Amino acid sequence: MKPMRTLILVLLLACAACSTKAQDPARAPASGGAASTAAAPAGDTLARIRSLTADATCTEHGQCRTVAIGANPCGGPQEYLPYSLTRTDEKALLELAARHKAERQAQNKASGMMSACRHIPDPGAVCTAGACQLGASSPSPR
Repeated sequence: MKPMRTLILVLLLACAACSTKAQDPARAPASGGAASTAAAPAGDTLARIRSLTADATCTEHGQCRTVAIGANPCGGPQEYLPYSLTRTDEKALLELAARHKAERQAQNKASGMMSACRHIPDPGAVCTAGACQLGASSPSPR
């Protein structure tokens, strides 16, 4: 019985370590070597995406959109960001988002990163108090 408990404990610790790293790998500290070289471009791309979406000023809901950011190891985006069609170069934003997704997928593959397989639904974006913000946090029934 004791070997089974040890095995379960090891598996739980391994899952916790993997999911902790997968929470926000773009914010992981650089430790030098090849890993930090590979992480820098994704961080730069993410910074550019955040810069493009920083001014989310709007006057109506129709001006607001969301963009999927990153890639979880199990599939799907890491998060969504709201942006304003009136304040954002949408074409440039979508190109950067696609680049960031490819960078994250390559990093996940190279590192053997794992994560919990959960679908993050697009929350949509709404114009609230003059700024595009993520919509409801819970998915609507379909």
